[in-house]
Amino acid sequence: MFEVFMVMYLLVALSLIGLILIQHGKGADMGAAFGAGASSTVFGSAGKGNFLTKTTTVLAVVFFVLSIVLGRYTAGQSSQVDAWQDLSVPMTESVPTLPTENEIPFGN
Repeated sequence: MFEVFMVMYLLVALSLIGLILIQHGKGADMGAAFGAGASSTVFGSAGKGNFLTKTTTVLAVVFFVLSIVLGRYTAGQSSQVDAWQDLSVPMTESVPTLPTENEIPFGN
């Protein structure tokens, strides 16, 4: 079940990013006054702002709900203990030491 929520979470996040990048800012309306006014007719007579704004709102709500569900789902799980987390156990292997001056073949 966790994997299904993660896939949905990823798809909603990518869709939300795409919709936000598609939307135009308030300053982009000046371009419509100089001949680019036909660009908003693709989404109907209300324009693309209303459709994209509602879709972005719905995806944002789904994103936050999935975030809360995934957070509550993983809150009760314990993580696996890593070997490096328990440093109270002594090492079983010996640590190699550096050679002394007498052991260096080309020493002065």
